[in-house]
Amino acid sequence: MKNHIKNIVVAFLLIFTLTNCTDSGTESNPYLGDVAVNQTVYLNNPSNNSLLFTGGYVEIPGGIKGIVVYRGNSDLYYAFDLACPNSPLGDCSKMTVDGLNMICSCDDSKYALALGGAPQSGTRYGAKEYKVVNNGQTLLIQNF
Repeated sequence: MKNHIKNIVVAFLLIFTLTNCTDSGTESNPYLGDVAVNQTVYLNNPSNNSLLFTGGYVEIPGGIKGIVVYRGNSDLYYAFDLACPNSPLGDCSKMTVDGLNMICSCDDSKYALALGGAPQSGTRYGAKEYKVVNNGQTLLIQNF
């Protein structure tokens, strides 16, 4: 009987612990909300030829202020929203791509394309990233 009660207590504690876990390592960005993203990029389209080479990128519509799709090493692709992650949405809150960085015109903050949109200027939030599924000749860009 004691083992049965012990098993019930252990099971209860395990369930309690698992249901009360939170991810304290991620912080929600108050400036960029969630929007539906479901875009397809065709790699055989001549307008996307820069994606055939490491370091190449294209800008596509979608997301909050547009999306930049970047080709990293090998067949790894990344997609980031062009909305400035550390500024309220407004006229100056669309980033431009300059080489390997996205630059916010509001505060001149930089975000490295090759480093997952990580801030390079000491700002709080990194660039908003979208999931990229590589299906050979197409890239599917979606929310996580």
